[in-house]
Amino acid sequence: MQVPLYQAKADLFRMLGHPVRIRVLELLQDRPMAVRDLLTEIGGIEAPALSQQLAVLRRSGIVTATREGSTVVYALAGGDVAELMRAARRILTEMLAGQNELLAELREAEAEAR
Repeated sequence: MQVPLYQAKADLFRMLGHPVRIRVLELLQDRPMAVRDLLTEIGGIEAPALSQQLAVLRRSGIVTATREGSTVVYALAGGDVAELMRAARRILTEMLAGQNELLAELREAEAEAR
């Protein structure tokens, strides 16, 4: 039985729903990176935990892994993932701008009520 498109999209967003995975994708937008470099950049995460998150991204097909000697280098599988990360940033920026406008209106109303 085929999964409906909306279910497939929900599964994609659920898979992306981990802060470490998002951080990895953001870092890989700039260039492919070795695991040791990802560990350094992310900080505060142990190698096994990062490997687990990288495996989820690799299984989903969002990132690729290539072995260069004893080093595994990860890269985005395609430019669409980088575009998705940029779109998320734009959406968040708009949402926060809207909240700032609402906060300014509330403060103005509070000042007028005094």
